Amino acid sequence: MTDTTWLPDPRQGTTAPTAGTPARRPGSIRRTTTVDSTRPGGFQGPLAQLGRARDLATTRDGKSLVVARAEMKVRTEFSDGPVVASLTLDPGVRALDTLVGKRAASGFRAAIDESVGAEHGSLEYLLLDEIPGATLVSGFAMAVAAERGEFDMETIRVRATSQPRLQVPDLCAGWQAGGTLLTNLVDDRPPMLMGPAALPVTNADDPDAWHTSEPLPGHGMRRARRIDVWRDTDAVGLIRVDVFFRDSHMAPDGTETVVHEYTVDAAVDPATMTFAACAATPRVLPWRECPEAIGSAGRIVGLPVLGLRPEVRARLVGPSTCTHLNDVLRGLEDVDRLARALP
Repeated sequence: MTDTTWLPDPRQGTTAPTAGTPARRPGSIRRTTTVDSTRPGGFQGPLAQLGRARDLATTRDGKSLVVARAEMKVRTEFSDGPVVASLTLDPGVRALDTLVGKRAASGFRAAIDESVGAEHGSLEYLLLDEIPGATLVSGFAMAVAAERGEFDMETIRVRATSQPRLQVPDLCAGWQAGGTLLTNLVDDRPPMLMGPAALPVTNADDPDAWHTSEPLPGHGMRRARRIDVWRDTDAVGLIRVDVFFRDSHMAPDGTETVVHEYTVDAAVDPATMTFAACAATPRVLPWRECPEAIGSAGRIVGLPVLGLRPEVRARLVGPSTCTHLNDVLRGLEDVDRLARALP
């Protein structure tokens, strides 16, 4: 369903969502992932997350070959912040149960590296790595429901008083001191700005373009990624990377709107496996200052692909960056594994 009456708020950032998905190139590999966040028992109940991921190679003669699949199910309770109550992953990984009882917030990703036997670059690792970010963004659905009078946010605020606040001035471009968001706070909360309708990224001419996913229920949230990797056929033979990233919300009336969306074009030198180029394009961002952060994507040029996640966490901080763009760039570490799986 598409809301044809929607008009952008002048305080918003970019509002130009992507439509469709590029055709798969012969001799390429495509990774797609979705993490759906829902609350089947209502907003006072646990958060349920379903993560699905697939690596699909396209052979030189255009045939599809599934390289890997993974599925994750998470139940998170909010008695003392977002605490992982149950977690399953297929294929399984060593010591997965050590993440149960952990807060799906700051420190969760460090716990994955310290305790869990998920290989960097694997689908299993990526799905686990998505948990804290997707959990944080899932709060958008609760804010929308509160704005519609369907839910009282004070019940959650009371339960969260013992937790450190994650959004602070100068955290990122959108939260910069003196910016639109902070000057428009109402009762310590930003006003609700709804994004544009989410244009479909599936392609009827290519049913293999994305893995299978079910329609979102009302007030469901989806984090979707696509990363295409292929090798240039010229003498240099750079590894080319095309990335799509979207957070979206499904309204009870069936209208899906975009909360955050980026696309990224990058290139990797296969001789050194370092980034030769990286440029981000903001498609949909919530606040006027958010697009100022796109230049930070170029800071990964010259960095090795392996180990990119901690480098992004350490280097890309402050009001010249974007936390959601950082989530996009972190996923580029997977290019090393994907490049080795090229047909």
